[in-house]
Amino acid sequence: MAAVAQLLMGCSGGGDAQHGSTDYTQWRGPNRDGAASVFVRPSRWPAVLRRKWKVHIGQGYATPLVVGELVYSFVRREGREVVAAIDAKTGEELWQSGYAVPYMPSDPAAAHGAGPKATPAYSDGRLFTLGIVGTVTAFDVGAGKLLWQTERPDEPPYFGAASSPLAGEGIVVAHPGNYGPLTAFDVLTGRVVWTVGNAGFFASPILAEFADMSQVVTITTNSVIGVSFPEGELLWSYPWNGTTGGPTPVVHGDTVIVSGHNFGTTAFNVIRANGEWTTETAWQTAEVSMYTSTPVVLNGILFGLSHRSRGQYFAVNATTGRVLWLGPPRTAENTAVVKADELLFLLNDDAELVVAEFSGSQFDELRRYSVADTATWAQPAITGKRMFVKDVDSLALWTFD
Repeated sequence: MAAVAQLLMGCSGGGDAQHGSTDYTQWRGPNRDGAASVFVRPSRWPAVLRRKWKVHIGQGYATPLVVGELVYSFVRREGREVVAAIDAKTGEELWQSGYAVPYMPSDPAAAHGAGPKATPAYSDGRLFTLGIVGTVTAFDVGAGKLLWQTERPDEPPYFGAASSPLAGEGIVVAHPGNYGPLTAFDVLTGRVVWTVGNAGFFASPILAEFADMSQVVTITTNSVIGVSFPEGELLWSYPWNGTTGGPTPVVHGDTVIVSGHNFGTTAFNVIRANGEWTTETAWQTAEVSMYTSTPVVLNGILFGLSHRSRGQYFAVNATTGRVLWLGPPRTAENTAVVKADELLFLLNDDAELVVAEFSGSQFDELRRYSVADTATWAQPAITGKRMFVKDVDSLALWTFD
């Protein structure tokens, strides 16, 4: 339980987001579930958002992280992968540190550029990154210094590495190298502590709790697995074809929800009885199928973007799998979904932000905003009244007041 508590505190030592911290320290936010950090709803939604600053920072899809009044970006600049610390109030770059990365994306991945796709993890003054070729790197953010780095694989991942690491309890966990298995590294030295399971692909590991036990849940090429955290013991496995690509798994109670390209959506229960771990299919639907867009669960409803019908919002009962609502077709190729209280923020890849409420049977659109001049594939960081948006090569701060 301590491991989950640490992760829910954003791994920053600054306090749980639900208790006032606006830190945004990892992939999909403080709880790794797509939630904003203490969003402050405006008394009235403005007609347009206010952009306080915009700076050119480099290419990549990594979400900017927010710790106190600093923003950390992870991008590609002139053949190097670079971590930069930026003043959250002004957009001024305070320091940058990085390393050379010769890399040419394969033809299928060329449209998405050579920048890093995985979001870093921040923990106790260190930033941990997974670069486009699969190298894991640790940075001291106080000194702006590279601490250690894993070896570059002989062959880079064909589509580029995209699985975001998680950190806590003295280890950082990732699928490193050329789609390697789930691997835990010592945060101080980079030494491999344990390795579990088969190769990973696009999906990022998450931390969950089942039967009062902290576990890493991740998707491999042939299964979804649960691994004790931080010990690294394989507890259970659910058959699943992870080679098609798909979103980060989502946990709802004791249920894990997964999807894949043209594979529909499946939910299964994680069960512990008489000291043994088992899994059991809870529900399946072919009406909704996800590829790169990870959904959220809001008030018991799974909401996200299906790749079917050329991009279609959906709402599914997370307990039963009943499809409650399907939006119009051709909505977006990708949507970064963020939840905040009763709200949904849907940042489409065409830089349009949709703010909406969903009651379970009705989708109420509140506002639409344009938040960039180029494509927005990165998950935004929403903290307090602020939203940090990364487009193709720039970072901008928008406010809702």
